Amino acid sequence: QVQLVESGGGVVQAGEALRLSCAASESIFSINVMGWYRQAPGKQRELVATLSLGGTTNYADSVKGRFTISRDNANDTVYLQMSSLKPEDTAVYFCYANRWPSSFWGQGIQVTVSS
Repeated sequence: QVQLVESGGGVVQAGEALRLSCAASESIFSINVMGWYRQAPGKQRELVATLSLGGTTNYADSVKGRFTISRDNANDTVYLQMSSLKPEDTAVYFCYANRWPSSFWGQGIQVTVSS
């Protein structure tokens, strides 16, 4: 069982930046894929960005060029650097980890972007 704890959410103005952190309870070298999903009110959870153990990244079209996923192996932490935030980025952001064949989720953290 991998436990994931998110931090760094909050309320920002449109155009500002925010960095989310996700601390894993185990070495991220044991995890195939880590990433971030988000869920806005009344909408389905959607992929934001993923990062494979081999370093391959994948981004939703809506965040390409604005968000960057990265990891700190020494601290078993994955980050999501969000820039040029828009009101439509407002959502609960969930950290995700896949250690085949199991998937794990964080509890979620609120990001609110005001116009």
